[in-house]
Amino acid sequence: MFRTALRNVLAHKARLLMTVLAVMLGVAFVSGTLVFTSTLSNATQAASRKGFDNVDVAIQRGGSDRTQAAPGARSVLDQKLLDEAAHLPGAGSVTGTVSGFTAIADKNGKLIGDGFSTNGGNYFPGKDGTDARYPLRNGTAPKGPHEFALDAHSADKAGYKVGDTVRISVDGPVREQKLTGIFTTDDGTVAAGGTLALFDTATAQKMFAAPGEFSEIDVKAAPGTSQTALKDAVAKILPKEGAEVTTGRELADEQAKFIAQSMDGMKNALLAFAGVALFVGVFIIANTFTMLVAQRTKELALMRAVGASRRQVTRSVLIEASVVGAVAAVTGLVAGIGIGAGLRALMGATGAKAPDGPLVVSPSTIITSLLVGIVVTVLAAWLPGRRAAKIPPVAAMNSVHATATTKSLVVRNTLGALLAGSGTAAVLTATGMSYGGSSRATMGVGVGLVMIGVLVLTPLLSRPLIALAAPVLRLFGISGVLARQNAVRNPRRTAATASALTIGLMLITGMTVIAGSAQQALDKMATTSLKADYVVSMASRTPLSPDVAKKLAAVDEVTASSPLRTSPARIGTATEVLTGVNGKDFGKLTQLDFTEGTLGTLAGDRGIVDDDLAKEKGWHPGSRLPVTFEDGKKGTLTVAGVYKGNETIRGIVLDNAALAPHQKHLTDTKVMLKVKHGATTEAKDTLADALGKNPAIIIADKKDISDNVATMITLMLNMLYGLLAMAVIVAVLGVINTLAMSVFERSQEIGMLRAIGLDRRGIKQMVRLESLVISLFGGVLGISLGTFFASATGELIKATGQLPTYETVLPWGRMGVFLALAALVGVLAALWPARRAAKLNMLQAIKAE
Repeated sequence: MFRTALRNVLAHKARLLMTVLAVMLGVAFVSGTLVFTSTLSNATQAASRKGFDNVDVAIQRGGSDRTQAAPGARSVLDQKLLDEAAHLPGAGSVTGTVSGFTAIADKNGKLIGDGFSTNGGNYFPGKDGTDARYPLRNGTAPKGPHEFALDAHSADKAGYKVGDTVRISVDGPVREQKLTGIFTTDDGTVAAGGTLALFDTATAQKMFAAPGEFSEIDVKAAPGTSQTALKDAVAKILPKEGAEVTTGRELADEQAKFIAQSMDGMKNALLAFAGVALFVGVFIIANTFTMLVAQRTKELALMRAVGASRRQVTRSVLIEASVVGAVAAVTGLVAGIGIGAGLRALMGATGAKAPDGPLVVSPSTIITSLLVGIVVTVLAAWLPGRRAAKIPPVAAMNSVHATATTKSLVVRNTLGALLAGSGTAAVLTATGMSYGGSSRATMGVGVGLVMIGVLVLTPLLSRPLIALAAPVLRLFGISGVLARQNAVRNPRRTAATASALTIGLMLITGMTVIAGSAQQALDKMATTSLKADYVVSMASRTPLSPDVAKKLAAVDEVTASSPLRTSPARIGTATEVLTGVNGKDFGKLTQLDFTEGTLGTLAGDRGIVDDDLAKEKGWHPGSRLPVTFEDGKKGTLTVAGVYKGNETIRGIVLDNAALAPHQKHLTDTKVMLKVKHGATTEAKDTLADALGKNPAIIIADKKDISDNVATMITLMLNMLYGLLAMAVIVAVLGVINTLAMSVFERSQEIGMLRAIGLDRRGIKQMVRLESLVISLFGGVLGISLGTFFASATGELIKATGQLPTYETVLPWGRMGVFLALAALVGVLAALWPARRAAKLNMLQAIKAE
């Protein structure tokens, strides 16, 4: 039986080719993902560890903020502590570091790098006058408040050289600094495309902390001193509160763990799409082996007649599947290694620079790829193998053995109807429930059951849906009539062929509907509550200097302005965030929807609160709230109104005149502006000129805000389309495979049609129309299921309350494109099978068994 199975594989190489390709693509996606993420993670971790080579012990701020000092914040990491650490027994060298946001403009005034990874720090020379962390490639170290050094990657990207004057920004105002040095670094954010600017320590402290204060103090051990011993020595000189000590090894391990966790999200997302491609491949594998078993009915029956047991017949089919799966898994693994290498090269080509490192192909990647390919193929072939074992020996006397009985179809349709019905009931129940874990679970189970039920029912649905195309197919004469009859002749096969395309288009349609609806909802939230013509903020979402609001308010074009400032405060026993605004102009700049009370004029102790917070606390207009401000002073706020919160305004809002006296350091999150003649290009240019064409500041009107939302959604959708394209490609292979095997199966029939007068063109047209009808059936089903999936998900999104403006919007244009894509799949998939059918020799075909 083993030898027979191997001979069958070799005898049906061409027919199994598409199955091998389908599994290979799925395995390649899995192995490529594992290779790429392992390579990137390994290289990033290696670069990160290298960054801790000069750190044996680190003294950091106590608590969660370990990375950046707030301007002017009180710190225990001062020069005194650094000097004490330097004189400890076992301490070799000590480095004090300061860091914060620093935007660098290129020669055209545009921001270099990503706004979230544009950093600044200090050049801390050792005894030899150099900083070992940042070897200088050109020039000299920065000295004084008007000099700085820039990383080599950013300098090369912008075309800067030593001696150039560069415009930078830290908290809003523009500074012009002389570039005195260009350095190399292993910093991970720079490797990923960010920027790093260095200043002398005194200048960096004024920018990012306070004179004499550091964000971190790093100690290098003297020869012969262990990290643990040095850590114990440092711990003895730490103040009682506000600082903690960690070894460099612990920091490296912590960073490596963080990198691995951050890679897990990307890896799991990519593997999910690989899973979709493999799931689609299951339909192709099952369809292929079902057709192979049907074509070998007499052979299998004879094997039963000469003594083969059912178990041996099933085993022979599974052996064939194992061989096919093994071949597909090995080729998929090799292709996946190439994909992993290609993705890393693609990152470099797009400017997203990754640290250098070897390509990592771990044993787990190899084992996973081989197991996935073989197990998926064997599982998909199990049901056809089981059917093969049921063929009675007496079937050897007949030319055909019908594998699909009426009883089996009735059972399948009954099961599908039960699944779809119970799923629909679950979805309707979930929409009527209050939002929570149970409603999400019920909705998820309901949607899953409906989708599975419809897929089970596809043989039943294929006949009426394909029948709708009959009037159009008749226009093509006898070829169209035959194409319709062929498509409905074997509903199981038609369903399995169409299901592969159905799943791909279901996901694509569902994602498109959800993304488009979310885009419209976010757009409404971002713009409908604003009367302001412009919102000014930092590219990095870091605080703005109050000077920005003052400069903008002084512009003649500006008729109303309000900076938004935040400050923590105690109200009762809870900590809340207060938002300060210009009470006089606030009503001219916003359009809030009040559920209770009114805005009026914000002044004195009057404030407004959002509806979620008011509901949670039981506050209403007239409620008086005892407040302990940031500086510890106490006061009382009176609730004037309750409004619906949005992305721009949320929480407790009061006049800046009441809030500012209690703030230690004034900083703004954004500034809202109203100008004389509305948002125009001229007005925007005027505002930009007033701010010195600052690279770090974004001046956005409503259209900019909408475009920004649209750009993010479009980018996400394009990524999803690219990943789901794998499932569509596998679906195309499935259509080609089914048609090619169907042509072989119907050789005698095609020969007879040719003999009675149907020419080669008519044969080609018949096969193409059959492919087109099956693909359109899968497309219609997929788009319908995707719309249902998106609508159900939309109900959950609305129930969360996080996106109250969400409404399901059907993108008819894109859905039409998807249907056209399904038709194109049908046309392309039929090219080779149609050509093969037309080339059959009619006499040999008529004699075919």
